[in-house]
Amino acid sequence: MSAIIVSDYLVKKKKYNMIFEYDASDEKCPLPLVNLRLRLKKMQKGDVCIFTIADKGSIEDIPKLLNKLGYQYDQSIIENGRIRITISSN
Repeated sequence: MSAIIVSDYLVKKKKYNMIFEYDASDEKCPLPLVNLRLRLKKMQKGDVCIFTIADKGSIEDIPKLLNKLGYQYDQSIIENGRIRITISSN
């Protein structure tokens, strides 16, 4: 996982401490979900994580997990059926 600067709408609107990006578009369920849980544990207040997925199971499961855990997120479709989820910690 690496810190980057992103021109995503959600990121532009707010100031964050650290921005992380993880591309899990080549991973199959449950690996993206497991890796997301690890990244969420590392996030601190004011951080944002941009997570890219393509696996159909992950596309269904990850938003459910984020809702259950109370994270705010924005979801957008990008090229080739991939989904970008921008997650902010409170």
